Amino acid sequence: MLSRRIVVCLDVKAGRVVKGTAFVDLRDVGDPVALATRYEAEGADEVVFLDIAASAEERATLLDVARRTAEQLFVPLTIGGGIGSADDVGRALRAGADKVSINSAAVRRPDVLSEAADRFGAQCVVASIDARREGSSWRVYVKGGRERTELDAVQWAQECAARGAGEILLTSIDRDGARTGYDLALTHAVSHSVSVPVVASGGAGSAEHVCEVFGAGADAALVAGILHDGVTTVRAVKHAVARSGLPVRAA
Repeated sequence: MLSRRIVVCLDVKAGRVVKGTAFVDLRDVGDPVALATRYEAEGADEVVFLDIAASAEERATLLDVARRTAEQLFVPLTIGGGIGSADDVGRALRAGADKVSINSAAVRRPDVLSEAADRFGAQCVVASIDARREGSSWRVYVKGGRERTELDAVQWAQECAARGAGEILLTSIDRDGARTGYDLALTHAVSHSVSVPVVASGGAGSAEHVCEVFGAGADAALVAGILHDGVTTVRAVKHAVARSGLPVRAA
């Protein structure tokens, strides 16, 4: 059984790490380079750097900040936000990313996933999906959760994987920042419908929540606010996962 991964997310706006609830009410929590190196030292398996305003503002991602972050890290770094083409993927990789997250652009033109996978390999292409519950299913949203689409989240995840995405970054907008636990039903539905790894995001309030989402089928758990605010640490989360009987890399 593969080790479960603890992935720390840095939502970046105007060069600073921010955190909010349901993608709004953002507050400043620090410098991305300083936070990334701190979390790596605590045992984070990977870091995700998301320029959360790039797509909504229709501009390229903040590659200079991403580059400074990448220069200080030894663990894998995913860069996302404002990635609109395979050329953008190449620029992010040259800036130091190991993987590149594509969200709004893939919905607008799904071929970008296969083009990027063909040029750089599926292992570095991450399909980022922001989903909000509607009745018994989940709807895909784009542009930082601002714009509703007609896509069903589970079906879209399947298409993304079929088009070459090597990983799914799945965020519950409803749970984002709420710290009430991940959307386990959403995670289960997506992870059991695709053959690529799923990173669950949105809702982590404790180490126990991380254990729960692994039980729902996630290959990795993304955490942010509870680390930024000192509620827990990467090391404590990993110890809880190990105690639950799941394989995890030592912190």
